[in-house]
Amino acid sequence: MKKIELEIVALSHSITQTHSYAVVLGEVNGLRRLPIVIGGFEAQAIAVALEKMQPSRPLTHDLMKNFMNAFAVDLHEINICDLQEGIFYSKLVCSTENDTVEIDSRTSDAIALAVRFGCPIYTYENILESAGILMEDTETKGKKKKSKKEVLVEDEQPTGNEDLKTMTIEELNNILNEVLDSEDYIRAIAIRDEINSRNKNKK
Repeated sequence: MKKIELEIVALSHSITQTHSYAVVLGEVNGLRRLPIVIGGFEAQAIAVALEKMQPSRPLTHDLMKNFMNAFAVDLHEINICDLQEGIFYSKLVCSTENDTVEIDSRTSDAIALAVRFGCPIYTYENILESAGILMEDTETKGKKKKSKKEVLVEDEQPTGNEDLKTMTIEELNNILNEVLDSEDYIRAIAIRDEINSRNKNKK
């Protein structure tokens, strides 16, 4: 069965379940999207790696990567291989010097590791057919698609991000330090983006 490569195109609050997030995977060089509902902890783990933030102590997925590196286990790829009753099933394709094995994994954990190892994420046609969403091609014909991948970290619930625009830079920096101390990386990204936006406008 032919594998289809996916990339992370968005990470946002899920509108289907409270305190859940959705990671949206997009078909590489295609228009289909695969939204997957994940937990808050896994969303934080993915966001930290995507945004190249440095936690004060290793998160669980960082620990897993460090453990695998210490024992010379390489993560080659992630396969989202099955979909049953709305639940995605994935496998980690790992290898050592002598062997290659597939390890069963929750899809959210698999994606968090894929981001850290920089390895590809794959799925199959039947999964994209049953759970994928086709996006309209709004590009003008003849124009090339953007080669740079833009990852969006969106927040669709009012978690206090709306009041960031009323704060001073000093207040934003203070809150940024507080949320980093409490390891609320999703909120930290929103604050950091607001600070960066204001700094750009000053130039």
